[in-house]
Amino acid sequence: MSLEILPVTGIGDVTAGDDLAELITKAAPWIADGDVLVVTSKIVSKAEGRLVEVPADGPEREEARQRVLDGETARVVARRGPTTIVQTHHGFVMAAAGIDASNVDKTHLVLLPADPDASARALREDLAKRGLDVAIVISDTMGRAWRNGLTDVALGAAGIGALRDHRGEFDPYGNELTLTQMAVIDELAAAAELVKGKSDKVPVAVVRGHSWSGAGAGARELVRDTESDMFSLGTAEARAQGLRDAAHLDSWTAPGIGESRVIRLTPAGPSPADLMRLGEEAHRVRVMLAAEGRNSTISYDDDGVTIEVTE
Repeated sequence: MSLEILPVTGIGDVTAGDDLAELITKAAPWIADGDVLVVTSKIVSKAEGRLVEVPADGPEREEARQRVLDGETARVVARRGPTTIVQTHHGFVMAAAGIDASNVDKTHLVLLPADPDASARALREDLAKRGLDVAIVISDTMGRAWRNGLTDVALGAAGIGALRDHRGEFDPYGNELTLTQMAVIDELAAAAELVKGKSDKVPVAVVRGHSWSGAGAGARELVRDTESDMFSLGTAEARAQGLRDAAHLDSWTAPGIGESRVIRLTPAGPSPADLMRLGEEAHRVRVMLAAEGRNSTISYDDDGVTIEVTE
């Protein structure tokens, strides 16, 4: 196999409501059946109106950005200094939920497409109406655990399988491959970025020479589920989760702590063992609260223990 990676120049600024298929085919009338189009997610977001207006500068801008980040976050994975790694509602784990302030005016932030796979399917269908049978990969830039530097990866795809599964095949030495699955659309996204660049206003590249079948469930196939993710939390977040786990007793769960300000615990009986158990449970409740960043005070009387949340 030999590949060509061709930049699509001349697309220009994209605004809400623009017809991406029209812009792409006008800029690159040479696109042919069998090509793979790698499209930067930002122009998809712009065409779909996924922009949020924010102040141009000052503390108000950072406050607005934080509100936007909160809205795009399903859960926080890790924080260090000003950097927040989150899982988005799509399932992607990335810095700042993929919210971008580059290649857009200072009064707007660009969000990721709401459903990148659906966006890829729609663009593929629009190009098919123009007589082109091509595959689509929607890409964005991500960092990687354990490695410096950034690379483009696939957020959405249509007409092409996300994975090349080698399991059950044999290598040249006769060893059966049992784990190898190649993230093909990530590899295509990274290759295409080499000709798109970050400041050259080349949001689309064409990969020519890669064979694809037209099938595939989209980039969602690449999202690892929580149960199989061995590194789903950052160090500090894992420690906090450990404290919460330590606060959980098999025989007792703090009833309805939620946002309660006062928690009342009473012993199961009058024996010394019951009183010792009460003290243990009270301590674990306070550990649980501390893991959630909530301070508390404790007081005792003849009938039990009162824990009051002070912050």
